[in-house]
Amino acid sequence: MARPGDPEVACTVRSVRPVGLPTGFGLLLPNIPWRISAGGVGTTTGGLTATTGGTTERLQRLASDAEHLGAEGIWASDHLFWHRPVLEPLVSLALVATASTTATLGTCILQLPLRTPEAVARQAATLQLFSEGRFVLGLGVGSHPGEYEAAGADFATRGRRLDEGIAALRRAWSRAGDPGRRYRQDPPVPAVPLWIAGSSDAALRRAALLGDGWVPLFVPPGPYAAARTRLLDQIASCGRDPRSFASAVVVPVCTGPNTEVAREAGTLWLSDLYDLPPRAFERHLIAGTPDDCAGALDAYRDAGAGHVVVMVAADETLDHFGPVTEALTRRPAPTPLSEPARLGAAP
Repeated sequence: MARPGDPEVACTVRSVRPVGLPTGFGLLLPNIPWRISAGGVGTTTGGLTATTGGTTERLQRLASDAEHLGAEGIWASDHLFWHRPVLEPLVSLALVATASTTATLGTCILQLPLRTPEAVARQAATLQLFSEGRFVLGLGVGSHPGEYEAAGADFATRGRRLDEGIAALRRAWSRAGDPGRRYRQDPPVPAVPLWIAGSSDAALRRAALLGDGWVPLFVPPGPYAAARTRLLDQIASCGRDPRSFASAVVVPVCTGPNTEVAREAGTLWLSDLYDLPPRAFERHLIAGTPDDCAGALDAYRDAGAGHVVVMVAADETLDHFGPVTEALTRRPAPTPLSEPARLGAAP
């Protein structure tokens, strides 16, 4: 199968404007920072021998509070197999949909090659229905061979399988409401935007050809701006309008009394999450007082990010997100990009 970037691949993708195009700042949901356990052993009558410990209420309250603090997007990350507890993103977002009213909801990102695309198409369409058009399906390939091995999936062909999976998603959605097909995924719902992760050349080609938006992780503002310019140029060369394309980014943040304390705490937290040395995150983590962090986040908006997803590198998510969003409200609005820079054209 041809892949993005191959000479024979035509620049033909749907021209539907993505739903929402969220702006401002969003929040990446935590994994499971609080101490919880399963609700107990179920019975054949549906009862439980123990309680859930308030997990449901805590996640709903977190989502509601985040929206109240100004989160314009609430996002869930994905690992099918991991070395610490991770909530399943689509199930989590279904719960969040009941506790929020205006924020965009999305996966950031879902590793589609680890799943059956047709099943994901049904889940995404249901979430779009529940959220009344607020759902964005962020997709990527991941970067952990061990996770693919645990899932019985081929790591080497994950890029090709993502391309095939995107085609399968769109095919399933396009058949909704077709009276000529008995087996289809009804009901039709508002188009589910697909945001593509990654900052490699292959990821940028995939986003330009197949996506409605772009949402990379661990990219400093300078390289982000440069990659975004290349991406928008590719979009324009396909005859698509770059202004209808969402540019986002995920940024790890940790606040503290000063930069040194916050950086040490945040890099240690990320080290535990990813099982990598703390130094691996030093240049990617935004750390410092809330005002320091707000200024650094604004650099991404100046680099062209329309939506910045804050990944709090600490257990108590809102204790960091709240002060940062408050500090952001005290800052002047970012200077709008010039038309050539915004469209990715040469200055």
